Amino acid sequence: MMLAVDIGNTDITLGLYKEAKWVHIWRLSSALNHPELYYGIKLREFFFEAGLNTSNVNKIVISSVVPDLTDRIISVVETLFERHPIVLGPDVYAKLPIAVLNPYEIGSDLVSNALAAYMRFKSNCIVVDFGTALTFTTIDAKGKIIGVAIAPGLKTAIRSLSQNTAKLFDVPLELPDSVLGKNTVHAIQAGILIGYEGLVTTMLRKIKAELNDPNCAAIATGGLSSIITTIKDQFTEVDKHLTLDGLRLTGELQL
Repeated sequence: MMLAVDIGNTDITLGLYKEAKWVHIWRLSSALNHPELYYGIKLREFFFEAGLNTSNVNKIVISSVVPDLTDRIISVVETLFERHPIVLGPDVYAKLPIAVLNPYEIGSDLVSNALAAYMRFKSNCIVVDFGTALTFTTIDAKGKIIGVAIAPGLKTAIRSLSQNTAKLFDVPLELPDSVLGKNTVHAIQAGILIGYEGLVTTMLRKIKAELNDPNCAAIATGGLSSIITTIKDQFTEVDKHLTLDGLRLTGELQL
């Protein structure tokens, strides 16, 4: 079994891969105030509740965009599984079958996305990751990451508006049936969710135009990738676990 760990700004996502499929997906909050012991206990609980033996994990791959959590999680998995993990970073990028733009600047989650997408399509492709940030990663037909665009993620944008109004509002991530907001919550939903529909559509159109490839594959990922249902037809695929799949591929390359 292989364990893939994606440490993001909002969540830590853990995937257990066995017999050509993800058999378990777990999530934890990326809370900087949690000590190492907390994460160790949670991982033990996950395995215990699933009836799994930690000794059956023979490979661990980690991506992290939260440096303050990286060492904590590495220490936890080394103690629990008695194995040193592969940590996706510049040294590992050099061994991947893709070329990484600005390896010391780009997030390892975007590299993992790019690897999974390129290995799937082997052609020009765009990954749109609906996470804490909304990112557009473009890979050319030779496997080179040629550019990234970043905007605030859906939750980030909604939180920014709702927390800076005169009253605090709990705004659910639900696509409204009208762009004409009838109250504050509806107005924020219309402006962000329907507005992002236009943002994503325009970005994809402009990226494809720069590539001179109107049929370029586009894949959506991230926990919020299915929220804006009206843009589903803009994507060749929607795969919430693309980042984990890139980590799985990294582990299978025997780096």
